[in-house]
Amino acid sequence: MDIGSSRISYDRGTLDEADVGSDPVERLRSWIDQARAGGVTEPHAMCLATADGDGVPSARIVLLRGLDARGLAFYTSYFSRKGRELLRNPHAAATFFWPALQRQVRVEGTVERLSEDESDAYFASRPRGSRLAAWASEQSEPIERRALLEERVAHFDERFAGEEVERPHSWGGYLIVPRRIEFWQGRENRLHDRLVFERAGTGWTLHRLQP
Repeated sequence: MDIGSSRISYDRGTLDEADVGSDPVERLRSWIDQARAGGVTEPHAMCLATADGDGVPSARIVLLRGLDARGLAFYTSYFSRKGRELLRNPHAAATFFWPALQRQVRVEGTVERLSEDESDAYFASRPRGSRLAAWASEQSEPIERRALLEERVAHFDERFAGEEVERPHSWGGYLIVPRRIEFWQGRENRLHDRLVFERAGTGWTLHRLQP
């Protein structure tokens, strides 16, 4: 299938070593903030890739829900496909892509569960409907028809009537502890800028990659 050739002109910016500083997590935070300021609808959306015990990969879009010196946090069902894969193979990669800014960031690292206290706190911040959905949905499992899912939501809505919807034990947070973070800025003639940080002890090394 011929889908045609791209004629995009990558001319929105440049990326020099002096631009990124010494802390890639803070640089990632800055780029997310700039994407938000630039009107990107979901600046926190990232493609999360995991693999099973045999190394077979899968990928999906999730939302970044926390970013600090430890790494990148997201939340899901522990029994979802990604949760099951992370149990067997606790490594992941995540990619942010902001076409309007002609930028992407790639993150690779190990993954660990967040504490129950952190998962409880984030779950409590979610709208009631989202909390009920976490109880109703056995994420990644087949279901005959949508009506059954909606019936389960109604069941849990009645069960928790007049009460706080507590976090189910099957749901919680994960932290990607990065060992590699690459920043990409589109440039003319496909001579893109690629700067990569790699973990070195308690700090980072920085080097440039060819496009």
